[in-house]
Amino acid sequence: MRLQQLRYFATVADTRHFTRAAEILHVAQPSLSQQIRTLERELGAELFHRARGNIALTDAGEALLPLARQILADTETARREVQEVAQLRRGRVRLGAPPSLCASLVPDVLRRFHDEFPGIELIVDEGGSQDLVRTLAAGELDLALIITPLAGQAPALATTELLREELVVASSPASPPPVRRRHIRVEDLRDQPLVMFRRGYDLREFTTSACRAAGFEPAFSVEGGEMDAVLGFVRAGLGIAVIPGMVAARSGLRATPFAGHDMRRTISLAHRKDVAPPRAARELRRVLLEHLRSPRVGQELTPGTRLLPAAPE
Repeated sequence: MRLQQLRYFATVADTRHFTRAAEILHVAQPSLSQQIRTLERELGAELFHRARGNIALTDAGEALLPLARQILADTETARREVQEVAQLRRGRVRLGAPPSLCASLVPDVLRRFHDEFPGIELIVDEGGSQDLVRTLAAGELDLALIITPLAGQAPALATTELLREELVVASSPASPPPVRRRHIRVEDLRDQPLVMFRRGYDLREFTTSACRAAGFEPAFSVEGGEMDAVLGFVRAGLGIAVIPGMVAARSGLRATPFAGHDMRRTISLAHRKDVAPPRAARELRRVLLEHLRSPRVGQELTPGTRLLPAAPE
């Protein structure tokens, strides 16, 4: 008994037609009929009642059909599992992330993943959450770290909240602090020279929206920079900037936390609902969650930042 014979048998049973089954399987109809006959001889029983225009299963065929389907399903599962194991020795993972996370969380996660799976090519797409969501929906990414909730209508994505991160005001240690208090309020940013990110940054939209909600338009001393440029401008004393706490912890800049709980953002991991992430992407997700739960990361988190209970696989 061969798998090919069981596949031919199951297809004829589904279609109740030898010619149609042969077309589906892309084989010649006489060859298919011969394989079914060979299977019947090996089993010692006819599997089909054959009448012109009417193909029906015999009792033996009815008994074999669920077993054949199970054998074929198990074979396909085994094939996929072996392929996925092989893919962890080679292949690629496409990850999207905002620039602020590429400057803080992502490098350590990718280093851990590369140490475990050195044959996997890592492709990183850096961009704002809205752009990453569109790229993810188009099938050009496997996973994306995004800021939620999204401002507009999102496509059918599965999202897992990972981290609620505190935003802080970064200032140069060589300059006076922006306020004399331990905490700063959004209102204190009025008339302060802000170093502002380029358009499309989630942090730009978040900061300007917070200022407008407080009743004023922010004043920019410099605008249009990427994360590294913004940190450099702040370090040079050109102004202050609202940045994530994890970035501030690595920057060497003075970090002044906000009062209250409004200046925080939620970082989520997203993938398409209609397509299961490949095995390598699932392993990257595992590495990311393990990294977030590691004691080292816990020590680096600012007091207002906390991990969220990630959803199970």
